[in-house]
Amino acid sequence: MSSLNTARALYLCYFGVREPLVQTQVVPYLRELAAGGLRVHLLTFEAQNIKTWPAEERAEVRARLAAQGIEWHALRYHKRPTLAATVYDIVRGAFAARRFVRRERIDVVHARSHVAAAMGALATRGTRARFLFDIRGFFPEEYTDAGVWPAGGYLYRLTKAAERRLLAAADGYVVLTEKARQILFPDQASTNGRARPVAVIPCCVDLTHFRAAEDVAREAVRRELGVEGRRVFVYVGSLGGWYLTDEMADLLATAHRQDPRTFSLILTQSPPAMITDRLRARGVAERDYLVRQIKPTEMARYLKAADVAVSLIKPCYSKQSSSPTKMAEYLAGGLPIICNTGIGDLDELIETDRVGVLLREFNEASYLRALTEVAALLHDPDLPARCRASAAARFDLTSVGGARYRRLYEQLLQSGRDERKSVRA
Repeated sequence: MSSLNTARALYLCYFGVREPLVQTQVVPYLRELAAGGLRVHLLTFEAQNIKTWPAEERAEVRARLAAQGIEWHALRYHKRPTLAATVYDIVRGAFAARRFVRRERIDVVHARSHVAAAMGALATRGTRARFLFDIRGFFPEEYTDAGVWPAGGYLYRLTKAAERRLLAAADGYVVLTEKARQILFPDQASTNGRARPVAVIPCCVDLTHFRAAEDVAREAVRRELGVEGRRVFVYVGSLGGWYLTDEMADLLATAHRQDPRTFSLILTQSPPAMITDRLRARGVAERDYLVRQIKPTEMARYLKAADVAVSLIKPCYSKQSSSPTKMAEYLAGGLPIICNTGIGDLDELIETDRVGVLLREFNEASYLRALTEVAALLHDPDLPARCRASAAARFDLTSVGGARYRRLYEQLLQSGRDERKSVRA
């Protein structure tokens, strides 16, 4: 019998339960843990006071999560003034979490990213509960790389100091990439010498959605979109910010000039003008692209219409810790990828699994080279199966994400038992 069958966990998430990130990158993992026997509590922070939600909506959220083995709780998220509001939420969240630890006899407090980790560290101090720091990314460096904070400024220094304390306080860690593990935990040990487990768990996807789409005829989707006989490039996700929208427009425009049969399919929740204005400015006719908002459940079906997927992300220090979900989705859809170097573990993935092309520079010569290389890949009849196999081996929610989280929890629970035995001895 798994040790998870008698264990309880509290997951701290500094986002709202209805946000897409929570639905795609929190709830599925918790569902996997609950399926392994763990009793799961989820604490979220909601921008809108849940007491003002319609009663039927609150009931629907609770029932949907309860059906997946997750008991939902919520606190109010405060936005302004930024620093003071965040500190207030940390203190309030820590007190709430500590009450949970005592009342529910919580074994593991699982904190997603740095703000939630500050709550978790405070809540577990002096208790028997294990503190799991799910790091997600290089948070202080992300803010400086994005230009939000000045490099070496007081906010950066303050956050780095807090990060060091959180890393020292945690009993175990999750990172998204092997690169992040090598940077943060080259010896997989904490600074005080006590061995602590580190799990590399990339952003995974539920492959059952993509397997269900295998029954959908590719030509039927292409006919519906009016792209029969065309070479379709697809992009999924947000525009702007970390995502190099200008460079992507340059690449797509080059593809359109190289082959007039090219069609660009952009699936995004961002304002369409962020990409349509750029494509038009580069001479791409309106009949040669489509920008559409879709539901996550429709993703696999739309990817059936595409031939090549695109992902260009700003290469910088913090992105060594990044695992873009869209990469897993593309591969699960059987699509080769054109992406740039320097993002997480993608260089190794693309080259080892032979599932795409790496851009090393952002200029027309590099774009033309990538287009030529991906055209050669498309002639390989084994390519779609190879892409799907890569997704299954590296990003499957159950066999990769769920299994690694369960194994990490079992290690944490065992370390807790061993520690209590040594104290009694």
